[in-house]
Amino acid sequence: MPKHSKIAILIMAAGSSSRMGSPKQLSKWKDSNLLEQTISKAIQLKSEAVIVVLGANSDKIIPKIDQNEVDILINQNWNLGLGSSISEGVKFIQMSYPHITGVLIILSDQPLIELDHYVSLIDVFAIRSKQIIATKYNDGKLGVPAIFDSLYFKDLSELNSDTGAKKLFSKYSDNIISVNNDQSAFDIDTYKQYLELYRANH
Repeated sequence: MPKHSKIAILIMAAGSSSRMGSPKQLSKWKDSNLLEQTISKAIQLKSEAVIVVLGANSDKIIPKIDQNEVDILINQNWNLGLGSSISEGVKFIQMSYPHITGVLIILSDQPLIELDHYVSLIDVFAIRSKQIIATKYNDGKLGVPAIFDSLYFKDLSELNSDTGAKKLFSKYSDNIISVNNDQSAFDIDTYKQYLELYRANH
C-alpha cells in the first residue's frame, strides 16, 4: 500500500466507558483488544502519523497497546466530550505535522469497519481534496470514519462538546462527499452491545 504522507490519522479513545463498567478500549477483540485492532488497521494505511487520543484510564490503557508507530496524546479535558479530544488532536497535528493536508478521524469502538473502507475514504480524498469525505451508513446517516481537509482544521480545533465532528457535517453539508459502508452506524457503548457484537463475530 502506498504511503499517504499528507494524511494524519486520529484515533479517538479518550472516553471513560462509564456504561461499560471497564475501559472498553481494552475489551477483547480477536487476538488483542478493540483499541489495538484499530491501531493495527491505522498503521497499515501508512499515513504520515497515527495519533491515539487517550483520556480516562490512560494509565491502564497505555501498557496494553503497541506504542512503536503511534503518537500518544493525553487529553486532560476528556470529560468535556469527544469534541474536546478531536480539538486537542488537531491542535497537536498543526503543531507537530504542519505539512499535513487532511486528517482521518476514526473511533476505537467500531471494530466492524474494515481496512478497505478506510482505503476507500483516502482514495476519494486523493482526488477530491478541500472536501469532507464522510462515511454513509445503511441507515442513511453520515458519520466517522471521515477525512477532513486542512481547510476545516480551525473548526475542528474549536470543538468542545460531545457532538464531535457532526457539527461540521451540518455546517458544511454542501462540501461533503459520502462513501457508503454496508454496516449500521454502530459503536459500542454498553457491555451488552459488546457481548452481542463479540459473539456475532467470533
